[in-house]
Amino acid sequence: MTPQLDLSDIETATLGHFLETGFMAPSLQGLLPGRRVFGPALTVRIQGDDGAMLTDALSAAKPGQVIVIDRCGDLRHACWGAVTTAAAKARGVVGAVIDGFVTDRSAIEHEDFPVWCRGRSPITTKPRRLGGDFNVTVGCGGVSVRPGDMILADENGVVVLDKKQAANHAARARKMQEDEVGILERLRAGETLADITRGAKQPS
Repeated sequence: MTPQLDLSDIETATLGHFLETGFMAPSLQGLLPGRRVFGPALTVRIQGDDGAMLTDALSAAKPGQVIVIDRCGDLRHACWGAVTTAAAKARGVVGAVIDGFVTDRSAIEHEDFPVWCRGRSPITTKPRRLGGDFNVTVGCGGVSVRPGDMILADENGVVVLDKKQAANHAARARKMQEDEVGILERLRAGETLADITRGAKQPS
């Protein structure tokens, strides 16, 4: 089995210095501060108030996955709460990215389970079995997500990386973050940003 790429030291904002695509809408924000998760996407599509397919997806989830939920434009119902959080943790899922709403925020916080979403709602989905799918290409936060795409989510947002390109992107970001340490040290020592950046474009 191929070992999973380690993105634990990579910031989404660093990737944003050289990538333009793959970033989900900034309105998807993390519920828990200061968290970073990464892993292959387990994709789910559920419509309206029908949450049955999420139950199936969680039952098939594998350790290390990040569940990515396409809500098909629903802006009313919460598909995630205390029970789904417990189910995800039991299967080893490391986080959830939801293009919609959650409920039971205090329970999610108590379980220390990282979730990125658009907000909260008291109205929940039901197991209607009217449709939906999982392990298919979905749309989340304005980005197309395929099963197995690498997801990186942190305090700045969520980015989707092609698994074939993720290692190269991570190496470039890691080098930029190392260089930034030196830039900050020079600024603290009294150099101006104009002095440092003269002749070379540096990250903001």
